Amino acid sequence: MPMDVRTELALPSDDFFLARQPILGRNQRLVAFELLFRSADATDANVTDNAAATAAVISHASQLGMEQVVGERLAFVNVDEVSLMSDFVRFLPHDKVILEILETVTASEQVIARVTELKQFGFKFALDDVIADSDDVRKLIALVDVIKIDIKGVAPAALASLAGSLKKADKKLLAEKVETVEEFEQCMALGFEYFQGYYFARPVVLSGKKIAPSELVILRLLELLNSDASSREIEAAVKRDALISLNLLRLVNTPASGVRERIDSLGQAIEVLGRTQLQRWLQILLYTKPGAEVELNSPLLQMATTRGKLMELMSGKLGPQLVACPETAFTVGIMSLMDALFSMSMQDILETVVVPEEVRAALLAREGVFGEMLKVVELLENPKRGSQLGKSLKQLGMTVKQVREVELQAFSWVNELAQEVEQEVS
Repeated sequence: MPMDVRTELALPSDDFFLARQPILGRNQRLVAFELLFRSADATDANVTDNAAATAAVISHASQLGMEQVVGERLAFVNVDEVSLMSDFVRFLPHDKVILEILETVTASEQVIARVTELKQFGFKFALDDVIADSDDVRKLIALVDVIKIDIKGVAPAALASLAGSLKKADKKLLAEKVETVEEFEQCMALGFEYFQGYYFARPVVLSGKKIAPSELVILRLLELLNSDASSREIEAAVKRDALISLNLLRLVNTPASGVRERIDSLGQAIEVLGRTQLQRWLQILLYTKPGAEVELNSPLLQMATTRGKLMELMSGKLGPQLVACPETAFTVGIMSLMDALFSMSMQDILETVVVPEEVRAALLAREGVFGEMLKVVELLENPKRGSQLGKSLKQLGMTVKQVREVELQAFSWVNELAQEVEQEVS
């Protein structure tokens, strides 16, 4: 019999945070996020392996609304046998989630009956961390929609055979732990539909690589904004590139900009937004492909804007002995992935664009207040290093609860921005 989460499960302590890992389609666009709750206490590392973690995901998703966490995307949520058999799973919106059956679950008669029952309520399922065509996999395969293959747990020579046998069941395959472009290309060739891992954010440094002319235009505009150039000079410089002008107006007319009235001209944008806000939108535009319209569905851009917004919000929560300018924090966050964006070393990028010394120290060596904040943001993306996160937060004078609150605000801001831009483009 299903159990009541309120009586059978204890939620983890308040010392945990949300990890949101992107899942991409074959077109390299976001389709979903896997949601995980992680403990910031090294002694409580196993919180992610039991039903309490799933209870935490569901509890917070129910209170906040799943849209705030994943926007228009789907959410993959881990379930072990206890949480699968519990009533609280039903609190999740069946049209927004895919329940991910952990590899520890045995395909017993009770489990199969429960999955069948939940499918009748409209839920979809994935099998997690599959590394072989086992008995449990064969028993559950007819009931699931997605099969996640841990490519690090399968010998390279055996991956093609495993993928081929599972694809015969007409299921969509998701490659997880994809960390390099070579691994991504291999999985593409094998017919995988979805990809999870940070291969898209790993800098592939190309010798002799130069920044594209359209990207240089934006970098020069950022330098103008930081100088004593007049508003007329700035407007004239923006107008030299029609697509930059169009994309900039598209961005500043989203609710995320905080502007209540429609902005129809660059001059008005500069006047209403001010140079600091204008700088933010130009930094975002750097992640737009040369000659293309701005698209917030790019995983690299979503990750960069989330970092920027999260660091900006964190700057207001630092301990009393620390002071950090919110806009500088945003700049550090969004610039931290430019090595992956430009396929250049960060050192070479910073020789092209002028930035304050504190920004340089944060980006090159993770030094100073902004460097420590950037380390926190990176640890949030790689949740297996919870003890290091606790150490960094202590240095910043922040609590895990504060980080979780600003993290959710950052997710919501980026989701809102992406949704509005997509509507503008369509």
